[in-house]
Amino acid sequence: MKQWNNEQEARQEILSLVASYYHAYKEPKKAFEPGDRITYAARVFDEKEMCSLVDSALDFWLTTGRFADEFEREFAKWLGVRFASLVNSGSSANLIAFSVLTAPELGERQIKRGDEVITVAAGFPTTVTPVLQYGAVPVFVDVTIPQYNIDVTKLEDALSEKTKAVMIAHTLGNPFDLAAVKAFCDKHNLWLVEDNCDALGSTYTINGETRLTGTIGDIGTSSFYPPHHMTMGEGGCVYTNNPLLHRLINSYRDWGRDCMCPSGRDNICQHRFDGQYGELPRGYDHKYVYSHFGYNLKVTDMQAAIGCEQLKKFPSFVERRRHNWTRLHAALECVQDKLILPQPAPNSDPSWFGFLMTVQEGVDREKVVRYVEGKGVQTRMLFSGNLIKHPCFDQIRGTDAYRVVGELTNTDRIMRDTFWVGVYPGMSDEMIDYMAQVIKEGLEQ
Repeated sequence: MKQWNNEQEARQEILSLVASYYHAYKEPKKAFEPGDRITYAARVFDEKEMCSLVDSALDFWLTTGRFADEFEREFAKWLGVRFASLVNSGSSANLIAFSVLTAPELGERQIKRGDEVITVAAGFPTTVTPVLQYGAVPVFVDVTIPQYNIDVTKLEDALSEKTKAVMIAHTLGNPFDLAAVKAFCDKHNLWLVEDNCDALGSTYTINGETRLTGTIGDIGTSSFYPPHHMTMGEGGCVYTNNPLLHRLINSYRDWGRDCMCPSGRDNICQHRFDGQYGELPRGYDHKYVYSHFGYNLKVTDMQAAIGCEQLKKFPSFVERRRHNWTRLHAALECVQDKLILPQPAPNSDPSWFGFLMTVQEGVDREKVVRYVEGKGVQTRMLFSGNLIKHPCFDQIRGTDAYRVVGELTNTDRIMRDTFWVGVYPGMSDEMIDYMAQVIKEGLEQ
């Protein structure tokens, strides 16, 4: 067996072998041919992610560590925010983002059971789930077509004396009307949570300043699940500029504890054994004082190690998504008599997650989708379509557990007539052109 002079030498040889393994067995080598399966999303990576993953595995730290610290620091810098906290999924990020708004430290702005949160039903369930699970009341308003985001003309109608927050997602990369929603929240002293899981890299110009989505509200969330804009396998992030919210985010993520010492480090504040908390005896170990009903939602360092390398590639991912979306849009402009094409929000430059389409009246979406899928192009619905129509609402449907404002006309139409295909950065022009071809053929069925 080979003998190394030191651990660093051994590590370098291992990582060199990993890189060689990637090039031999994992590097994409086959060019696209018509009829090949085109998924709506896929991981885009190279030997650097694999080497970083193995590097972290060799540390065998397993939980949050040096790679997580690096990612949080670099991700916050890239976003232009003060604080970023990694969690184990985008759904957990939404859970944490809502949970912190229920903290007593927020005083009169604390969300309590029975308080209301304005949102939409045309989206992913985990934007709404934390609200319902806590006992707050989601208030559903309709969305617009072809932008597929909240209809801001309904915001005032949705407002009540119980309203405490607005929590909505940017749909498939397309920002919602942040100017109108932010003005509404500021006017009524409401929290704004941006579910940015499908829009990382999108920008929006507000008050003359161009900013990344997720950084304009009080809290932003991201997902790093494989189909998303960048990946850690599983993983997510919660970010804010508010120091109090940041402290609460970390508390709820880390078991609800009061202590802010990082894992593996004790007594940074030098007051570990001299505090008085709740009805505990004075001097009780601050490492085990819980100020909130929290969770353990931390990310592993192995996930973060992948994210560190993905973040370096991320600007090129965004550029390619925009290129693919624009090419597909141009190719389908000739069938607008049968297909409503998506439109970016005014004042925005989306980092597109997918390409949303709604069939015109008289066109059968099911027939189109079946044809497109049969030709090897993977499709997706706009997630829940109309969330309140799903079985998870069966036991609360018609109760005061939620409220609907007006008619969800466009939401129901999306449920009936809308589908989307991917534009992920691993797609070539040939793949985009083939998708356009089979969509057009499907519309003729």
